[in-house]
Amino acid sequence: MRFEVLGSLRVVRGETELDLGFPQQRALLGLLLVQTGRPIRMSEIVEVLWSGQPPASARNVVRRYVGALRRLLEPGLPPRAPGRRLLGLTGAYLLEADTDEVDLLCFRDLARQGMRAAATGRPEEAVRHFADALALWRGPVATGIPVAIRAHPHFAAVERDIVRTAQMAADAALLCGRSEQVLPALRRAAEVEPLDEPLHARLVMSLAACGLQAEALAVYERVRRDLAAQLGVAPGPELGAAHARVLRQEVRPAGHITARSTPSARPHSPEPFVRPAQLPPDLAVFTGRGTELDTLSALADTTAATGHRPATVLISGMAGIGKTTLAVHWAHSVADRFPDGQLHVDLGGFDPRRAALEPAEALRQLLAALGVPAQRMPEGVDELAGLHRRLLAGRRLLLLLDGAADTEQLRPLLPVPPGCLTVVTSRNGLPGLIAAGARPLPLDLPSAADARTALARRIGSERVTAEPEAAEEIVARCGRLPLALAVVAARAASRRDFPLAALAAELRASHGSLDAFSCAKGAADARAAFGCSYRTLSAGGARLFRLLPRHTAPFVTAGAAAALADLPVREARTLLGELTDAHLVTEAAPGHYALHELLRAFATELTE
Repeated sequence: MRFEVLGSLRVVRGETELDLGFPQQRALLGLLLVQTGRPIRMSEIVEVLWSGQPPASARNVVRRYVGALRRLLEPGLPPRAPGRRLLGLTGAYLLEADTDEVDLLCFRDLARQGMRAAATGRPEEAVRHFADALALWRGPVATGIPVAIRAHPHFAAVERDIVRTAQMAADAALLCGRSEQVLPALRRAAEVEPLDEPLHARLVMSLAACGLQAEALAVYERVRRDLAAQLGVAPGPELGAAHARVLRQEVRPAGHITARSTPSARPHSPEPFVRPAQLPPDLAVFTGRGTELDTLSALADTTAATGHRPATVLISGMAGIGKTTLAVHWAHSVADRFPDGQLHVDLGGFDPRRAALEPAEALRQLLAALGVPAQRMPEGVDELAGLHRRLLAGRRLLLLLDGAADTEQLRPLLPVPPGCLTVVTSRNGLPGLIAAGARPLPLDLPSAADARTALARRIGSERVTAEPEAAEEIVARCGRLPLALAVVAARAASRRDFPLAALAAELRASHGSLDAFSCAKGAADARAAFGCSYRTLSAGGARLFRLLPRHTAPFVTAGAAAALADLPVREARTLLGELTDAHLVTEAAPGHYALHELLRAFATELTE
């Protein structure tokens, strides 16, 4: 049995094409095919087939169609027998078929193989898989069912998947000089989406890479006119950059050798045009940080509106305060503003399990994500950085550099070209980065209300509502630090039969130590996180930090620190500045420094 939906809707048994019946019956089969392996509820089927205006008999009609399709797909099936193809579940139906029986499933499998090959620096293999997938596309999806039903999002989503695969195929083909293998599918995709700028940028580049420069320029001109006439806009940066590269003859057919080339010179290969999507998963229980999110979004809006200079923002704060969580959550919320993709590198500046990432290795990771094979990467840091900037030129990407150790680690990675936005997270204040123009965004502790909401989202609001006083004490004992709250919430979630009052009592009993905020080996905990920051200190800074718990007043001044450490006031002030930059103390007011209670407990443990 062969099911085809990537074009005319067809079912073939052996050499015989089956008669699929009435248009709505065909539409039901098409819907089941584009959702193969997923149950579709009766209400959803009715909504698709009748566009929200079903007759009273709609459900009975659907059941008749299901019976007819079962008999068609499995001749000889006894009446009312469920069969093995079209399964009836509770209030839903599901079509069962193997991957090699459905052209759409084959397409998706091949596309996934192509994406894996592209992501691991094997563009030739990626092109082969993408081309095989696109060869299954015979025309508009599910042709032969009513046009109004084909416009439903379930069918439109398949069209979008095809167009996206054509774009990825073009990216891989441009990288390895195989554009002729994907050009026919790319042309058809452009007919489906005549105003899709990223798609047409790839078509323009691919035409030029096939030696069809005149056609490439004609395609750009046609899209430019259509955008102006239908949307009243000019081509965006990506399409404009592709046009400019063709005009400058920077994209040439594979194997082209310039007059100055020697016979042994490597043929020019167009630079890759891969769209990365590397953001880590968002935190499902994220809450609060409204002011910081607004600040980041305003910066993204400015970057998108002007695009005249590179933009970098530094999110800094003490260990466990939620820098990465904020950056990742916000990046997911604005990913659509950066149509050329999102890059992420864990710089490991404060990872206890490994050394901080060297700039050269960070650049190699970025270049690999942009589709550059390892054999095409230069050796030196400067050369790697130059290639990285060339690949980003004229594009709009979001770059998340997580856990930076210092400015020197970041220097080769910045600045990125105008139109891109870089978000850096670090426990250090990185004054050198700020001096170079980065926008600082220091994170403070969340408010008590936000910390309580975060606890409720992790353990369930009903438990917090049932024991409000215990919940308030837990938040207070955690010092409102998100990492500490996460550790304690995990314990509460694993002991759902224990009252919160018992957990609050445990925290009360361990006051003055970090034992209550420790996790199993391999999981983040407060002691390990603080230790990573402490190990970056100079000998003098580390000594002063260990002495600070002896000062029992809420704030310590340079004079008080000097007395504690038996140092000149000037040196004590410098060391307090070092601790502030490492976010191990907070300058709550000019010249007045405070120590978070959990950091106080950590400093005390260091002297025991």
